[in-house]
Amino acid sequence: MILIFGGTTEGKRALAVCEEAAKPFYYSTKGYLQMVETAHGIRITGAMDQDKITSFCEEKNIRLIIDAAHPFAENLHHNIAFASEVLNIPVVRLERNYPVHDKKSLWFDTYQEAIDYLVDQKINNLLALTGVNTIAKLRPYWKEHNCWFRILDREESRAIAKQEGFPYKKLLFYKDEENEKALFECLNPQAIITKESGESGGFDAKVKAAQQLNIPVLVVKRPILSSQFISVYGENGLRKSIENLVPDFFDLKTGYTTGTCATSATKAAFTTLLTGEVQSYINITLPNGEMVKLPIHKTTKENERVTCSVIKVSGDDPDITNGHEIVSTVTLNLDHKGIRFLQGEGVGKVTLPGLGLPIGDPAINRTPRMMMKRELYKVMRHYQNKLPLGFKTGIDVTISVPDGNKLALKTFNPKLGIVDGISIIGTSGIVKPFSSDAFIASIRREMQVAKALHCEHIVINSGAKSERFVKQLYPNLSTQAFIHYGNFIGETIKIASELGIKKLTMGIMLGKAVKLAEGSLDTHSKKVVMNKDFLKTIAQEANCNASTINAIDGITMARQLWDIIPQRERRYFSLILKKCHAVCSPLFTKGELEILLIDEKGNIIQ
Repeated sequence: MILIFGGTTEGKRALAVCEEAAKPFYYSTKGYLQMVETAHGIRITGAMDQDKITSFCEEKNIRLIIDAAHPFAENLHHNIAFASEVLNIPVVRLERNYPVHDKKSLWFDTYQEAIDYLVDQKINNLLALTGVNTIAKLRPYWKEHNCWFRILDREESRAIAKQEGFPYKKLLFYKDEENEKALFECLNPQAIITKESGESGGFDAKVKAAQQLNIPVLVVKRPILSSQFISVYGENGLRKSIENLVPDFFDLKTGYTTGTCATSATKAAFTTLLTGEVQSYINITLPNGEMVKLPIHKTTKENERVTCSVIKVSGDDPDITNGHEIVSTVTLNLDHKGIRFLQGEGVGKVTLPGLGLPIGDPAINRTPRMMMKRELYKVMRHYQNKLPLGFKTGIDVTISVPDGNKLALKTFNPKLGIVDGISIIGTSGIVKPFSSDAFIASIRREMQVAKALHCEHIVINSGAKSERFVKQLYPNLSTQAFIHYGNFIGETIKIASELGIKKLTMGIMLGKAVKLAEGSLDTHSKKVVMNKDFLKTIAQEANCNASTINAIDGITMARQLWDIIPQRERRYFSLILKKCHAVCSPLFTKGELEILLIDEKGNIIQ
């Protein structure tokens, strides 16, 4: 069993990750106020000291603790660490994203240090944004000076303030969508004190507003956690940790894309090139902003170049690159400016248009290129003093995949005009096991969870890219209402129908839409490929001119249709959508079916 300590935004994220397994787990909060909906989590409430945590873990056979509590819940972190050490239970800490310590703010290790500074600087009018539980910690200050405290507008918070003897007339109650700058202008404090609460604690908004008004900001640093805790920074990192530590909790394991592996190898190689220190692990940021850590398999230093490799792990997805090395060689080049990607052994070269890459370039897709550039610039900024004098940011990155030539023969790369190797791909950075019968079972479980949480409107998407666009259309739907179908469109619609879902929205990109329109309810490339004759038939139905119809023969990927179909002939895409409806509607007869065709820029056709 898994035990989550929540009560925060991170707690809800941890809960959502564990719900995906459709297996029981425990979710603990100190109070009763947090609204939590869960289909499989067993809710427990009330503060737990180290003895209670230890006995609970023994009694319930807890195999993993997830600490997703507030970063300043020091006693709880200490109690978790105690139980972990006594029972030898691993702890995963789901961390927040914290900004870099800016030099404009004043940073303190303890509240007493902050109080000493306030007194020494003769600051007599303070606004405290540190929360009701810090009234006691700041008592030596507010007993002798004017101090405002902003707290949550609830009875529990009022009771704590009253118990501590803080004057009621000096309390401010937090409001949703509060204008921080307007509040600061109204009170005009000499200084503001806050906690290093991270993004989900609204830290940046507070500091930005104060700095705009030239109000000094005192920040109390977050407490240091046990070194035994395994820190992760998002849902994907948490899921990977659970998969590693409790292998039987999820039926299917996730993996990382070739783009993520190439990015990790590239960052490790550049870091080693500048510092001389070989990296065992490297942190990178995924396209969604989440930070993940990958192990570095091998490092070789030769003259002025460093080569690192990462072993591709695809989880339970039958990917041909699973277990193979993804290699990056990085060198500095003073003869050009910017980052240049070069084709190494086993990486393909682009020979036809339509892939969004220049002909002749290595087959490294746009998202992996963006990821690598972002990490290289991060390293460059961090180790600026180690760059050669007069360096003009010239960096050569050569990506290689040993045996990539042979692997490519098992893909559609030759038909797409990619020769000599595989492509470095990935839009989300994460590989979800779409190509498996077990994935269909996981779709059913996710749909059952959504149904149990009273989600009457479900949104299904092929992956993260289309989901990101559709979420903008339905921002108020819960996280559980969004489900990935991968390639299994037909099976997903059938499951939704069986469970009696009232409204089903499907987001689909053009590549899958043209296959679906022809009648393929499983759009995996191993089972069905784009049919140009079918596409030309639709063009004739849409009364496209002869030049448009002939242009279809020259495309290699369906998304090129967005470029060759002129605006006056856009009825073409409406016909594709209509045919998709005709294929899917018989599977969903008792509810409302909505299909959204999404272009490369996120525009939606209904």
